[in-house]
Amino acid sequence: MSLPQTAKLAKLVIGVFLKEKDLIDLVSRDLKEKFGPPDTISAWLPFNYTSYYEPEMGSPLYRRVMSFQQLIKQCTLPEIKLTTNAIELQYSKAGKRMVNIDPGYLLHERFVLATGKNYTHRIYIGSGIYADLTLIYTKGCFQKLPWTYPDYAAANMLQYLEMVRKKYITDLKPI
Repeated sequence: MSLPQTAKLAKLVIGVFLKEKDLIDLVSRDLKEKFGPPDTISAWLPFNYTSYYEPEMGSPLYRRVMSFQQLIKQCTLPEIKLTTNAIELQYSKAGKRMVNIDPGYLLHERFVLATGKNYTHRIYIGSGIYADLTLIYTKGCFQKLPWTYPDYAAANMLQYLEMVRKKYITDLKPI
């Protein structure tokens, strides 16, 4: 018999992509107000893996990813996704988003994103939100899965997430 265990705290990681780079300052301010100060912020990463968002957001699109100092309970991911959805709506114009915000969390062994879209590999976690197992950490590095979004499988993203993972491990060590 397996016994219930308390889930480990996780590192909140939020990806943001947008067309107008100047908007990142406002969005970052809003994320900081909701989730506390970030402790890592990626360089600008290319977002040229799909044209799916172009009709709504235009092109070219640019991505930034940030992790936050405050560790989170994994069970708060639906609430976090609903909060980031509200921020997206705040910056919408004429029914079109100016920014897309992808919250998720990182643990030693995996990286999970939140989404409102169901699919075969996604697990419902409440409030209309699903958990997408995006990457697993094995054999000393993150490994993509058949459904991993190409931008999350890119070398520069994986390098950034490796850095976040090292910070997370440090964060978990007792003082």
